[in-house]
Amino acid sequence: MFVANRMTKNPTVVTPDTGIDTAARLMKKGRFRRLPVVEDGKLVGFLNDKDIMRVSPSPATTLSRYEVTTLLSKLKVADIMQKNVISVSEDATIEEAALLMYKEKIGGLPVVSSVGSVVGVITETDIFKTFVDVMALDQGRTRLTLDVEDKVGVVADIAGIFAASGYSIDSLVTCRQPTGRYEIIVRTDITDDAKIDALTKALGDKGYSVVHTAKIG
Repeated sequence: MFVANRMTKNPTVVTPDTGIDTAARLMKKGRFRRLPVVEDGKLVGFLNDKDIMRVSPSPATTLSRYEVTTLLSKLKVADIMQKNVISVSEDATIEEAALLMYKEKIGGLPVVSSVGSVVGVITETDIFKTFVDVMALDQGRTRLTLDVEDKVGVVADIAGIFAASGYSIDSLVTCRQPTGRYEIIVRTDITDDAKIDALTKALGDKGYSVVHTAKIG
């Protein structure tokens, strides 16, 4: 799964000499929080709503609406934008983007092409939506959590048990635990309690303990 398939494409952009008031109106109208800043077709900065809030007068100001507007109109995007921009390539994986955002503690990234032009923006919301889609959280599934040891062939064994029982796996995620063991989270479209119990027993008979079962959606 790649950034190009999950990002907001053809994002609204501004230039360094765009007024802060104009940038703020664009954000409000488009209901987004970030704007890539481009010059001569290349990414030179990134602006978010927190940058604008930082230079905006306090709600308790005694300035008139006209005075506030005049004050903001004198400021340019170049005056407050983030210049050391962290970006991601459009052909990067979604995991790479998520890890970069996590490490840098940021909520969004401009996406650039191989020639350096801005082609999109990917945000934490896009990452969350990807997680929901991968785990099929909105489709109504039964979720089984298995506690397994770290050994070769575990996933193949579990898939074989599902196949032998006549059930398909919609999604499967592995998560390493501090103990060195793994949680394997499997989603399937089984909804009948008796069938779930029978599958749980079949897994248990092969040494794979189901530690949690839940119906989602």
